[in-house]
Amino acid sequence: MDHGDHRPRKRFGQNFLTDQRVIADILRAVHARPGETIAEIGPGRGALTEGLIASGASLHLIEIDRDLAALWRARTGPLLQLHEQDALHFGFAALAPEPGALRVVGNLPYNISTPLIFHLLSQSAAIRDMHFMLQREVVDRMAAGPGTGDFGRLSVMVQYQCRVEPVLEVPPGAFFPPPKVHSAVVRLVPGHHDHGVAQSPRMLALLVRQAFTQRRKTLRNALSGLLDSAGIAALGIDPQRRPETLSVAEFVRLSDAADAAGAALTAESDD
Repeated sequence: MDHGDHRPRKRFGQNFLTDQRVIADILRAVHARPGETIAEIGPGRGALTEGLIASGASLHLIEIDRDLAALWRARTGPLLQLHEQDALHFGFAALAPEPGALRVVGNLPYNISTPLIFHLLSQSAAIRDMHFMLQREVVDRMAAGPGTGDFGRLSVMVQYQCRVEPVLEVPPGAFFPPPKVHSAVVRLVPGHHDHGVAQSPRMLALLVRQAFTQRRKTLRNALSGLLDSAGIAALGIDPQRRPETLSVAEFVRLSDAADAAGAALTAESDD
């Protein structure tokens, strides 16, 4: 499908993937099959879309750009449906034929990638896996371990719900126009609670957000209003430690303790 006359739009963060080897590598990693249901966020000119169509899977395209949506509208049919909506507010769960069956693919705009990841995590019960092209530093943050500079709120919340598998790195020259950053493809597989399951996911989200708001603070200060020093120490965790040194499992334990202690939840805990 020739979409060569469509000019990338900055306001949608559009950088179109053009390197055929990279496209083939991503399609190989996704390995779509007939009978599967896949949602592609921002099909753009169809770099990945054509290969997904050829797989025989049932494909849902989520596209906010009216001009690009118009190009795909003519292609819709039993196995290809178009949703002209903003992915940040799209109900992905409604596309899943059964719980945990939806696959999600996308070359995500860098300017909305983190909030979009959180939006998808809120619907993770419907999702089998996600394959995303992202800014390389975002993938590094997702996969980071405790005690590293990249470890933070995104690391904890993604790793709490998903297995994180970096797939490949992609240079700027693989896109038109070339972005100013390097990119990477990551596979996220929900449902892997290797770190324990929080009694209150909302409390976990609130506690992790608060802990990393001022990451140089000690836990005693960072968790003020949720847990005191005695409550932290009772878990075998030193209140003088900094949040970036904790494992995901330790955050779950802190969250459960705060929940048991009756710490107040606020609307800010929602993502």
